[in-house]
Amino acid sequence: MKLLERAKFEALNSELELECGDCRILGRVESYSCKSTQQEKRLFRTLNADVGVGPNALEALSPPEGHDVVAFSPSSAGSEDSPLCDTISRKVLFHLIATLNASFAPDYDFSQARSEEFSKEPSLEWVMNAVDSQLAASACNVYQSRLRNHLWGTIDEEICLNDCVIYSYRPDFCSDPYGEEGTLWSFNYFFYNRHLKRLVFFTCHAASRSPNTSFVSNDEDSMGMEFGVDDLVDCVQSSSQAVAY
Repeated sequence: MKLLERAKFEALNSELELECGDCRILGRVESYSCKSTQQEKRLFRTLNADVGVGPNALEALSPPEGHDVVAFSPSSAGSEDSPLCDTISRKVLFHLIATLNASFAPDYDFSQARSEEFSKEPSLEWVMNAVDSQLAASACNVYQSRLRNHLWGTIDEEICLNDCVIYSYRPDFCSDPYGEEGTLWSFNYFFYNRHLKRLVFFTCHAASRSPNTSFVSNDEDSMGMEFGVDDLVDCVQSSSQAVAY
C-alpha cells in the first residue's frame, strides 16, 4: 500500500486534533493506493501458503456492532436458505491489514490479524451516524458547527463515498493500538473503492486528560516511540553514575 500525499487531508487532520473538556481527540484520515509493494506481495503469498488457500478464498467477518452473530460455513456458502455473516476475500482483507501496517508503522505489526477482527458496515449512513454521534458527544460545538461537513466532504471528494464498501477494525485489547490506559473510545474505518483501486483510512480515538495519561499529536506520534529500551537502560546507567559521583 502506498500512502498518497493529500494536502487536503493534512489540513483536515490538523482540525481533528481537539481538546474537549476532560478528553482529547486525535483523528487521522489517510488515502492509500491498493497497489502492493514487493514486500507486501511476498507477505501475501506467504500468508496464503501457510493456510493453503488462494487470494479469492473467503474469510468470515464479525458482524458490525449492534448486529447478531450468524455463523459462516464454507459448505453452505452457496445456499440461499442459509443466512451467513459477511465475508471478505483474502485479497481485500490483506489490503486492510497492509493499510494498518502502513499507518501504524513501525510501532505495530498487524500481519497476523484475523478476519474476525474486521466487520463490513451495513451502509454509509450507518457509519456516518456512528462517527457523528461519537464526535458530537465529545466535541459537540466544534464538530457540528464547522468540522462535520468539511470531514465528509473532503473524504467524499477523495474516494466517492457512495461507491465504497466500508469495513471497520475492532481488535482485542492486546492488538489494539489504542489499548493504552486512558483511552475512552476509538474507531477505525476503511472506505474501499474497488474501481479506483484506492481506500481511505479514518482512525480516531479520545483519551482522558487526567494527569496520569499523555496525549501525542499526529506530528509527535512518528517520533514518540524512538525512545526505546536501550535508551531507558542508558538513562538509568547515567543516573546511577551521577549519583555515585
